[in-house]
Amino acid sequence: MAFTDVAFLHWPYPANEIEPLLPPDVTPDTFAGTAYVGLVAFRMRCYGEFLEFNVRTYSVDSRGRRGVVFLTMEADRLPWVLAARGARLPYRWSRISLARDRHEIDYRSTRRWPGPAGAGTRFRLRVGAPTPGSPLEHFLTARWRLHHRVNAATATAQLVHDAWPLHAAELLDLDDDLVAATGLATPAEPPASVLYSPGVRGRMGLPPSS
Repeated sequence: MAFTDVAFLHWPYPANEIEPLLPPDVTPDTFAGTAYVGLVAFRMRCYGEFLEFNVRTYSVDSRGRRGVVFLTMEADRLPWVLAARGARLPYRWSRISLARDRHEIDYRSTRRWPGPAGAGTRFRLRVGAPTPGSPLEHFLTARWRLHHRVNAATATAQLVHDAWPLHAAELLDLDDDLVAATGLATPAEPPASVLYSPGVRGRMGLPPSS
C-alpha cells in the first residue's frame, strides 16, 4: 500500500481527557507530560485508490511499546469501510475530496454512515520546505504499532513503512468537527504542529507473537 499527500494536524490535550477513549491495558503516551490528538488526511493506494481522514492519539502498553490509537477513520470507499468494520476498526463511510493547486491543498470530508451524518472537516494548507522534524514532530509521526480495541481486549499490529519525509506546512483555513465527534472537546487553539508528507509505501503487519 502507499500513502500520499499526507497532512498532519496535531493539538495538545490533557492526558486524563484521552485515557477514557483508549482500549484496555494501554495509557496515553505523552511528550513532556502532554498528550496529543491528530487529524490526518491522505490518499491511499491499496487494491485501488481512495481517500481517508482519521483522528488519532498515542498510546503505550505495559511493555513500553508505543503505538497509535485511531478514534475515527473516514474513507470514501464503501467496500473497504465494511471490511474494516468487520475487524472492529472504527471506519465510517464519507464523501471526501482532495484538490491541489500547486503548493496549496484543500482537504474535505463529510460523513455518510454510520452517524452522526454530516460530521466532517475541511482544511487548506500550503506546503513548505522539507524539514528534518523536531523531537515533538518525530514523536507524533514515527509510530510503528497499532493498539486496537477488540471487544474487551486490546489487539496490536505492526505498522511497517519508511520514516515519513516531512515538509513544513502553513494552515490556511480549518473548519472541523471530526475531533469533537470522537467525544473530545473541540480544540480552542490552532494546531501546535502542522506538517505535510509527499508519502511512503508500507503495510500493516500481523499481530506479533511477542
